[in-house]
Amino acid sequence: MKTDATAGPVLNRVLGLPAAVRFGLSYMIPLTVFTTVGIVNTVTEGHIISAYGITLIAMLFTALSYAFMSRAVPRAGSAYAYAKQSFGGNIGFLSGWTLLLDYLLMPTITYLVIGLYMNAAFPGVPFWVWVLGSIAVVTVLTILGITVVSGVSSALLLLQVVFLAVFAFLTVRSINGTPLPPLTDALFGTGPGISHVFAGAAILCLSFLGFDAVSTLAEETVDAKMVIPKAIVLVTLIGGLLFMVIAYLCVIAFPDWQNYTDADAASLDIMARAGGSFLTNFFTAAYVAGCFGAVLASQTSVARILYAMGRDGTLPRHFASLHPRFHTPWLSAILVGTIGLLALVLSLSLVSSLISFGSLVAFTAVNASVIKHYVIDQRRRDPRSLLLYFALPLVGLTLCLWLWTSLSADAFKIGIPWLLAGIAVLAFSTRGFRRTPPSLDQAELVP
Repeated sequence: MKTDATAGPVLNRVLGLPAAVRFGLSYMIPLTVFTTVGIVNTVTEGHIISAYGITLIAMLFTALSYAFMSRAVPRAGSAYAYAKQSFGGNIGFLSGWTLLLDYLLMPTITYLVIGLYMNAAFPGVPFWVWVLGSIAVVTVLTILGITVVSGVSSALLLLQVVFLAVFAFLTVRSINGTPLPPLTDALFGTGPGISHVFAGAAILCLSFLGFDAVSTLAEETVDAKMVIPKAIVLVTLIGGLLFMVIAYLCVIAFPDWQNYTDADAASLDIMARAGGSFLTNFFTAAYVAGCFGAVLASQTSVARILYAMGRDGTLPRHFASLHPRFHTPWLSAILVGTIGLLALVLSLSLVSSLISFGSLVAFTAVNASVIKHYVIDQRRRDPRSLLLYFALPLVGLTLCLWLWTSLSADAFKIGIPWLLAGIAVLAFSTRGFRRTPPSLDQAELVP
């Protein structure tokens, strides 16, 4: 940690482009395809690759908006900081509030999955022991600092890459010379209407939160104005293409999606057919490792969002407290770990619905922030600027809204009350909106 003479303690700038990209990919969990492959392939009637393609296109437009705003606002805080810069404190707070729904629950869903898989592998150890142990280990690593988190996440990402190479080899070998199903059929063949494919794409938005996580590292990255935008786009593109390749391998390993034993556990059918018990066991080990890498990244990210909101006064100042030795937002990290205890009582489907709602609202806010900041506030209206800062984010905004309307009813039943709760909190903190929420000092935006 460095100490600013006027602002006090600040986060360490130690990460470069490769580390930022690895962090984002670790957060995305390349193996996350196997979590939803059965559900999405059933919803889209075998067109999971099309669903990933649509999601990738939508997320690329949104990733560009994140990249543009990360140059203008190279600070921790992600969508919260960007919306606050463009629309003011009230909209900034509500954007951060909806984004918190994602980040607070992403560790929870990951702890839940770790507990389920480890309990299945070692039935003698109760589910809750794995959950509590995981929370303790991850929280300690998060407090130790971003360098430790980056190193551990990179190692766990490597294990996933090794597994994927083995899975690809065994899958291709398992077809025994049978012609591969044409990719064009998987993408454009006859099947469900576009609404079904978009419903699948809306579910898959969860898989792309890694590029958003990269933006929270702006104050721990060397030359953030250059590194963070590049990392955001690279993570989105690499992750999306990797998801599509893995989905295609799943299709050729188990093309008869109507015959899944259980859509929620379709990955087990795929592993058994492609590589038997060996691949099934390897998958369990690699997937749990991937979950640890993801929860390290997600808990680190949300701690920094709480840090940014606490520092600006939209949350209690305690959230901005840095550890005196490790210089990390340790109280925020502990809070996120505590919320992870919800893994003991919540279901996967409920948590997934909440995360989908929050992510698409935040993505929409960031796309709108680009138009407001560059075109309206800075009056950059030459042809190139209108293409970059109006047309592209407008497409991203439209696609996000379309995906948002494709979410399940449960997402709105819980997401809307969460948003209303945020409005109530904001009204209380601003005394009925009569006080201006704390705003960022423009001078502080320069790293």
